[in-house]
Amino acid sequence: MNQSEFRGPQLSFTTLSSIAVVIGIVVGIGIFRLPPIIASNSSGELQFLLFWVAGGFISLMGALCYAELSSSMPNAGGEYYFLRKGFGQVTGFFLSWGRMTVIQVGSIALIAFILGDYATLIFDLGTYSSSIYAGVTVFILTALNIMGTSHSRRTQNTLTSIIILALVGIVIAAFVNPSSEALSLSFSETQIRPFSSSSAGLAMIFVLLTYGGWSEAAYLTGELHNARKTIVRVLVLSIVAITALYLFVNMSYIYVLGFEGLRESETVAFDLTERIFGPVGALFVVLIVVVAAISTANATIITGARTNYALGRDFRLLRFMGNWNKSRNSPVNALLVQGTMALFLVGVGALSKQAIETIVDFTAPVFWFFILLTTLSLFVFRFRNETPPSAYRIPFYPLPPILFLLASGYMLYSSLIYTGKGALVGMAILLAGLPVWFFISKYQKMPPPPSPKAT
Repeated sequence: MNQSEFRGPQLSFTTLSSIAVVIGIVVGIGIFRLPPIIASNSSGELQFLLFWVAGGFISLMGALCYAELSSSMPNAGGEYYFLRKGFGQVTGFFLSWGRMTVIQVGSIALIAFILGDYATLIFDLGTYSSSIYAGVTVFILTALNIMGTSHSRRTQNTLTSIIILALVGIVIAAFVNPSSEALSLSFSETQIRPFSSSSAGLAMIFVLLTYGGWSEAAYLTGELHNARKTIVRVLVLSIVAITALYLFVNMSYIYVLGFEGLRESETVAFDLTERIFGPVGALFVVLIVVVAAISTANATIITGARTNYALGRDFRLLRFMGNWNKSRNSPVNALLVQGTMALFLVGVGALSKQAIETIVDFTAPVFWFFILLTTLSLFVFRFRNETPPSAYRIPFYPLPPILFLLASGYMLYSSLIYTGKGALVGMAILLAGLPVWFFISKYQKMPPPPSPKAT
């Protein structure tokens, strides 16, 4: 085989652009839609805000685990590479299969549909308006990434900047708004209501869903300058910035709407901006949500294609996905496969809205299952003494990975309980990879690629 066909990605991501990708994935539609659900499962304002602090802490523990893994083995394959090295090629294959068929494409299609719902409020295209907007979004953003990583990277930097500035602006406007009729923040015992552990569990599911996506930074390490040192700053700074942003946004919800108003709101960001800015606030928040959805979709497309690339790099049957376009510094074929599958899901969603709910349900169990396995691989590498001396090492090991393992296990259990039949759909699609694995492992297996050089 001509080794030039497997020429690796160029170093094109800096600390700032990588942070922009992580924040772009995490700070999406969740912060505009999920706080009322979390508030409804909270006993009061203090507990509501503590849930967001807990979400940031758990995410930080996970980020530290991923920082050690990523700095030890910087590779465009991310989690795929960790699992393949830790547990063998079969585990790595099923992670890639799950991302290619469930996790990433499902997330892209879901985000695109939500964008379509909000864009329709600005300009309605008819019966299939949301589907049309969703399809066009997937097509344009995939094309943008095919044009080259530099284009998608600059776009991501711009979108993330707009979202952060908009959210910061909303927070400032909320606290300086003289016409606010809401009560100021108060954590007196009179506000604490009866509370159960099941409510806490449900609240944390939605909190961690809103924080989800920081793990995608692992897929940028093959293109990140000085990855062994930089990835730690990328993950830690991203989580700290996101936690602070989420806290202030939720405090502004309470300050303007009141805690009861927050609980009862179905469109909390709309209600907040309408209270502050009047009717013009409706259009403002719609535009923000559309930009946030574009940002999240673009960042998800960037990282998702890297898994497909790594899978094609290791298996001859899928080698067409393992070609990296040198001139564009982009995994073109991997992007085409991902875009095609996402467009297929958009088509399914156009025929049945129930399919969109299924997308939400079947992605969560598969996602948390592989997060759990990836964290376990850290213990494997430590046991084998395969962590390079130059790599970042988690402080207070093994406490942070144990805490994150417990949280991941709980999230896997909760997602299986709450999603019901949707979880079975996701697992069925994952198991559909068995015959594919059998065929390519027996007849099409390629020699493993060389270990990445330290960058």
